[in-house]
Amino acid sequence: MGRLDGKVIVVTGGTTGIGFASAKRFAQEGAKVFFTGRRQAEVDRAEKEIGHGAVGVRGDVSVLTDLDALYARVKQEAGHLDVVFANAGVGEFAALGSITEEHFDKTFDINVKGMLFTVQKALPLLKDGGAVILTGSTAGSAGSEAFSVYSATKAAIRSFARTWALDLKGRRIRVNTLSPGPIDTPGLNGLVPDTQGAKQFKEYLTSLIPLGRMGQPDEVAKTAVFLASDDSSFVNGAELFVDGGAGQV
Repeated sequence: MGRLDGKVIVVTGGTTGIGFASAKRFAQEGAKVFFTGRRQAEVDRAEKEIGHGAVGVRGDVSVLTDLDALYARVKQEAGHLDVVFANAGVGEFAALGSITEEHFDKTFDINVKGMLFTVQKALPLLKDGGAVILTGSTAGSAGSEAFSVYSATKAAIRSFARTWALDLKGRRIRVNTLSPGPIDTPGLNGLVPDTQGAKQFKEYLTSLIPLGRMGQPDEVAKTAVFLASDDSSFVNGAELFVDGGAGQV
């Protein structure tokens, strides 16, 4: 028996990195998984690799009609939701003085607006006693050079969890933030496109981690399984760091 047998879970940003690893773990643990991605070819690939009847739905969380289509599919095929893992997000470097309106709008539209409406539009399907997991970041509680817009979105996400835990208390829905530190994902690797620069960047990040290495997406996914499962039944409004100690010392 799996820890998530019978649960219906939505994962946004589920075609790569932490989202993909989590969708795969959820499915292996017995959940019926619906996941999103912005490119159809990646959705098709992920659906095949995740297996276990996982359903991929192409969509952009910042486009509200795409979210409507996602939840219409969930309603049609499952009828309800037990867990929402609002994970989709983007990040790019931009130092103060070079931040553009386009950079700001893109980051906030996906990371904040997209997360808010991912959760809000799920509420009619989300069962009382269910769970919401928000992907935060250690960047939300510590300064990172040239990363202020991204960091601000993650601080907003942490605030969402605290407030929504109160908004949803009448329905006994738990809301928690899962905050990774440096994780070896395509998203992190894409922050510095230059090969040599990327190598130096990862060496710098590793130097900040007491465990002496970067994390892997599956290590975050295992923590997501905990937050999605009944094992975390008394965990609510919390921020759980998966960062090798980088943000804790």
